[in-house]
Amino acid sequence: MQLQENKATNLALAVKHIDGLLIRPGETFSIWKCIGRTTKRKGYKEGLTIAKGQPAQGIGGGMCQLSNLIHWMVLHSELTITEHHHHDGLDLFPDFGRQIPFGTGTSISYNYLDYRVRNDSDNTYQLRLWVDDEYLCGELRAAEPQPHTFHIHIENERFTREDGVVYRNGEVYRDIIDSATGCRLDSQLIRTNHAKVMYDCPEELIE
Repeated sequence: MQLQENKATNLALAVKHIDGLLIRPGETFSIWKCIGRTTKRKGYKEGLTIAKGQPAQGIGGGMCQLSNLIHWMVLHSELTITEHHHHDGLDLFPDFGRQIPFGTGTSISYNYLDYRVRNDSDNTYQLRLWVDDEYLCGELRAAEPQPHTFHIHIENERFTREDGVVYRNGEVYRDIIDSATGCRLDSQLIRTNHAKVMYDCPEELIE
């Protein structure tokens, strides 16, 4: 619980560097360019991290939750993702109240793994981020209505055992929908999951 409380402190510090940021046409957003190194001197505390495929802890831990939120919002926009890293094919924790598909997270590590997006549209976007008593919250605003809406969903999700190791599988799709007509214009495969399960998976879920 202490790591969770520390993560809340870390996120509250980090969002101040991004909240209100404009991403104008032609501009690139970099999460680390905005936040910089997370150090004890700046007020950051020990939080949960992932090191060598295992849960660990380090100063500034918990930043992946921030990049996860930003990524989820970007997936519902016309912005172009130019740098994105996954959690190396690992399913670290069992689902608990999951509301978004597995495989839509991000992995960031200063000054090594960044999350970047570029605005190739004619629209200007603004990131709004804040922390309340319980949640990390965010909005991605646009100066003009988007021509498309987006729906992210997973298909063929299943657990399999391969050579005694359990894996989580599935395909994550991004549907592009015409805002005026509601017609689906395209469905893009954005992630194929084949993640090693790092917890005891119930036998009845394994094929």
